[in-house]
Amino acid sequence: MLEENTMRCDEHDEHDEHDERDTFADPYGRSALRAASKRNPRNRPCPTCGKPDRLTPADEARGYQCNACADGLEGCGP
Repeated sequence: MLEENTMRCDEHDEHDEHDERDTFADPYGRSALRAASKRNPRNRPCPTCGKPDRLTPADEARGYQCNACADGLEGCGP
């Protein structure tokens, strides 16, 4: 039984969804990378290919790689 203040899986709070989308560099795309900002600059290298300025500190903390490397692993790249 659901508690009164618990939302079902198919329910969502539009305010929370909007706030979450704002944290992504490409909110409706395939990328999971976080948006760059003054507090979260895109100044970290990709751990896979080593190219500079591909990730933010938030991306690095999550163990992400750059979009080109992720796409290549997922079969989406050139």
